[in-house]
Amino acid sequence: MAELINGRAYAKEINRDTQQRVERLKQHGIQPKMAVLLVGDDPASKIYTRTKQKKAAQLGIDCLLKAYPASVTQEEIMAEIQQLNEDPHVNAIMVQEPLPDHLENMALVRQIAPEKDVDGFHPVNVGKLYNNFPGHYPVSCTPRGIVMALDHYNVPLAGANVVIIGRSILVGRPLQSLLINRDATVTICGRKTNNIKDRLKTADIVVVAAGKPGLVNGDNLKEGAVVIDVGINRLPSGKLVGDVDFDSAQQVASLITPVPGGIGPLTVAVMEAQTVDLTEWQNE
Repeated sequence: MAELINGRAYAKEINRDTQQRVERLKQHGIQPKMAVLLVGDDPASKIYTRTKQKKAAQLGIDCLLKAYPASVTQEEIMAEIQQLNEDPHVNAIMVQEPLPDHLENMALVRQIAPEKDVDGFHPVNVGKLYNNFPGHYPVSCTPRGIVMALDHYNVPLAGANVVIIGRSILVGRPLQSLLINRDATVTICGRKTNNIKDRLKTADIVVVAAGKPGLVNGDNLKEGAVVIDVGINRLPSGKLVGDVDFDSAQQVASLITPVPGGIGPLTVAVMEAQTVDLTEWQNE
């Protein structure tokens, strides 16, 4: 029976550290501030941004929400981002997804100053991660949270055989770079990858971020594997589940993340912590 990776409990530890760092900054007259740009009326996005605002306030971080109608133009959002880039009191900027179809997301990401890119999606920051540059730069929050959780639970990464299912720029690709930089051997799989189940059978660590409930079950796993489930899917019954069949996987794995309560809370905690990182680096 696998031990649970308790994302909620570990997120609380991260948040306590973040709050202490915020207090130290305030003693030097520095107030961390994040700006979130929200476009349209997507209900999930509204809930997520409210969660960010609430958590930021609890930790002592200012969170400026800039809300726009779905009809806003690319030029208007680009101009707003540039104003935030130039505002010395704003340390972190993010654009909440999803966006209306007429907005080009990557152009907006490129508009954010790399040193204020709290999501770690700017090409400059992605390039630094890919090339394992030394120094300070932000990294995509979910992958960073996954690696922090593996470290927290003392999972060896050097020499580990890792299989990631999902090649997105949000999770799979940056996580691949983070793990390679830690001397893991990483296989990243997509929809057209052949023999995924055979690959899973040799994996010490399995990360699933494909958006398909029940994609991986216990029969697919190597005995004692560490299973990280990034998927969040709502079934017709209303129940939230991941991409892994939890009950069967728990019988085989040594460590496993639940859904909900696994990686989700860590992503929010890491984003708040990374806001403080950016503030510290900008005022170094």
